[in-house]
Amino acid sequence: MAACDAVLTVRLVRSFEHRNFKPVVFHGVNLDQTVQNFVQMVRADVATRGGLPPPFKTYAYDTMKIIHQAHGAKTNELVMSLEDDDKLILRDDQTLRAAGVANETEVAFFRKEDYGLYKANPRTAW
Repeated sequence: MAACDAVLTVRLVRSFEHRNFKPVVFHGVNLDQTVQNFVQMVRADVATRGGLPPPFKTYAYDTMKIIHQAHGAKTNELVMSLEDDDKLILRDDQTLRAAGVANETEVAFFRKEDYGLYKANPRTAW
């Protein structure tokens, strides 16, 4: 598979407590680009993408974490797993490939401050 042929699903997490998220699929992703470049590309795409409610388009996303790899086990958490942050949170200076992202990977895109608050007190609200 060529470097530009990856399909990634980005789960835009608006609220952990309310389980409010939207998946967005990206085709032709270059896995040799840096995480920082991919984050900028996703932000620009989300801001102009049709079909997304305005709160998802303007939210201050700043962190990505791998949720699921193709052919791997899934978590029982509805939004994303709260474990293995040191391995699964993507660092800006890495390439997507070096961070462990492969074709058909699903990543969460969220605000780190919200994640920290939810992780300290993982309650859901309805």
